[in-house]
Amino acid sequence: MRYYLIAGEASGDLHAAGLMKALKEYDKEACFRFYGGDMMAAQGGECVMHYRQLAYMGFVPVLLHLPVILKNMRRCKQDIERWRPHVVILIDYPGFNLSIAKYVKAHTSIPVFYYISPKIWAWKEYRIKAIKRDVSHLFSILPFEVPFFEQKHRYPIHYVGNPTADEVAAFRQSKHDSMCFRKPVIALLAGSRRQEIKDNLPAMIQAVLPFLGEYDAVVAGAPAIEPAYYRRFVKQYPVKVVFGETYPLLEQAQAALVTSGTATLETALFGVPQVVCYKTPLPKLIAFLRRHLLKVKYISLVNLIADDEVVKELVADTFSVKNIRDELQCILPGNEGRKPMLQGYEKVRVQLGDKGAPQRAARLMVQLLQGAAPQQTE
Repeated sequence: MRYYLIAGEASGDLHAAGLMKALKEYDKEACFRFYGGDMMAAQGGECVMHYRQLAYMGFVPVLLHLPVILKNMRRCKQDIERWRPHVVILIDYPGFNLSIAKYVKAHTSIPVFYYISPKIWAWKEYRIKAIKRDVSHLFSILPFEVPFFEQKHRYPIHYVGNPTADEVAAFRQSKHDSMCFRKPVIALLAGSRRQEIKDNLPAMIQAVLPFLGEYDAVVAGAPAIEPAYYRRFVKQYPVKVVFGETYPLLEQAQAALVTSGTATLETALFGVPQVVCYKTPLPKLIAFLRRHLLKVKYISLVNLIADDEVVKELVADTFSVKNIRDELQCILPGNEGRKPMLQGYEKVRVQLGDKGAPQRAARLMVQLLQGAAPQQTE
């Protein structure tokens, strides 16, 4: 069968690649065409557009690039109609993907599967109307999404487990070279987009400077960002940047400063104590809106899955160099915040359930497309 996949950022590329690999196990004739990245390309098929041409975030960057974004959407819609896949599989990236889903539903008979659902439980809950209307099947990777969709909104979904758990476990079990550093490491994971890096990395570096006599500070470079972009932030400091080495870096790290997103969960699954840092414009206003408009108590996946404050979140009005530095001090080896956080990580692992998320999702997808009744997942 022909599968058309759309992923708009690095984490989507990683998860989609795992799904493609699993789809080939259940469908020996699988053929892929996609908007995505290098990891997806490694699984075969044709990359129509790389996600680095899609990754805009924030009101102003999106507004400035709106003609390009709309052009990319039109190209995607036309390409789907020309290729006529058996299914369109959307991976997160809701601003773009929900527009594609609406078009596919209105103009074709092609089913739309959503793998890694939009986070409408946090904000823009009104998008549930579009999901119900345009998405044939939704495959969730977060356990708390099941009651949100099925009980609150009466929309049945498939919970398949979390692929990040599979990805981390596969890396830790693989044979690979370990990274070597002169000192223990503090990892800095400042996001995958330019705006996130620009907002968060300078404060992270300032926060970690007092610890550099005892520790090495190492930045995990995002795959779609060129090294020159990082040099403007690190050139005057004894801070390293590594690319394509996030998992080896986390394997070696004693602690981490992390922006919100999949990276918080990856860090937890490696057992690395972390501080979640996310700078916003107009911090006091954002803090007010967060208290009154956001539907959830936390922004990090670790805390959302645990339904508890396992990791400290410094967001909006609590984001400052001093607060980051104080929280980092608290979780370094020998200090009081470290052991409770590691115990909280165990709760997260239990909530995520068994490994095998891509395989469960792929098997369900193939069964649904073949018209067979889905078998119970193990």
